[in-house]
Amino acid sequence: MKYSPRYRLFPTEEQRDAMDWQRDTVRQLYNHALREFNKIPEDAGTLRQRVWSVRDTLPALKNWWSDLNEVYSTVLQKAVERIRDNIQNLGKLKSKGYDVGSLNWKKPREYRSFTYRQSGFELDKKSGPDNRTILRLKKLHGETREIPVRLHRDLPDHDTITEVTLKKEVTGAWYVSFCISTNEPEKPAPEDITAEETVGIDLGVLNFIHDSHGRSVTRLDLSGDRERLEREQRSLSRKDRGSNSWATQRRRVAEIHARMSNKKRDYKHKLAHFYATEYDAVFVENLNVKGMLECPQNARNKAEVGWRDFITILEHHGDKHGCHVVEVNPRGTTTKCAECGVETAKPLWVREHSCPACGFELDRDWNAALNIKSRGLDRLGVVHSESTPVETVTAMDTLAVSASRVVETGSPCLKEAAPAAE
Repeated sequence: MKYSPRYRLFPTEEQRDAMDWQRDTVRQLYNHALREFNKIPEDAGTLRQRVWSVRDTLPALKNWWSDLNEVYSTVLQKAVERIRDNIQNLGKLKSKGYDVGSLNWKKPREYRSFTYRQSGFELDKKSGPDNRTILRLKKLHGETREIPVRLHRDLPDHDTITEVTLKKEVTGAWYVSFCISTNEPEKPAPEDITAEETVGIDLGVLNFIHDSHGRSVTRLDLSGDRERLEREQRSLSRKDRGSNSWATQRRRVAEIHARMSNKKRDYKHKLAHFYATEYDAVFVENLNVKGMLECPQNARNKAEVGWRDFITILEHHGDKHGCHVVEVNPRGTTTKCAECGVETAKPLWVREHSCPACGFELDRDWNAALNIKSRGLDRLGVVHSESTPVETVTAMDTLAVSASRVVETGSPCLKEAAPAAE
């Protein structure tokens, strides 16, 4: 599987200027290549052939565009090939029902990265200051630059680094991504999995996760960051657009957005890593998030928790650690009794499930997680009993875990067993 871990760069002021110059030069080349590509009729060849015909003009282009001689050749080639990648991505969105247009020229703030492919870079782990690694880049504004990198985690086992992408965030910070290929672990066969080695996950707003083993993890509390964001945005609205004070304030707003995004992404990765390493199969709801966001009720909280983003991250960790991640139909998982199967309608404010047929009482989300697990076992083909092996307990017996306690991968609070009913 392809894997692209990202690390923070710490360039000097001179190196920042060199990377900014190269980024803008590559942007201008992209705009020029897009103009030439649009001149080629669609019936002149496939998408790949038309893009390659533009890429083949790079040697002649360097004769009158001298700045291109100070940029490494694979960086220029990758910039032209980005046209093909962008058109293919637009096609994928269109196939999913999105209304997409055509590619446009990139403004300076819209084009923030460039890529070295196969050669032109070297990662030296033996040099550099404490806790830093040296990344050598050839012909960065005509010179070889040595930029410190903070490797906060080791690269996974790999044969070679195929691509190196440098990106400048809106906050002004530079990051590098190393594209590597790792061996994808083999997932266990369904017939070798037992029901105890699987887990069902119910996604919610009040509690971000409630699984079939009784664990309940609350959502992140970002109220403090949100209040600060509102203050900084009000201050930004009073600045003259384009002025130096406006640029400084815009960077402050971007830093708050980045900090909030990092917190949510880190939180989801840690939860996904725990479930993918703890179980052989994880079952989640196949939620229609787009349709749910179109409903007027509680749309802000639904957008902030990011269910679809978490499912995507969970699938990534499932492939990385050899765990099955199966999406099931969520319809009826809340109303159906996990013990006898009788459906009982209940409004959203009712947080306990009480079956009028068999008397089974349980937390509403826990009951839904048990139903999700049962459907996931059927879909994956795991042999299990028809009745869900649970005990009749009250909703107060669930194990609640604060999101602030998910501080490291495999946090012990996630591994505690739910208290048994007396």
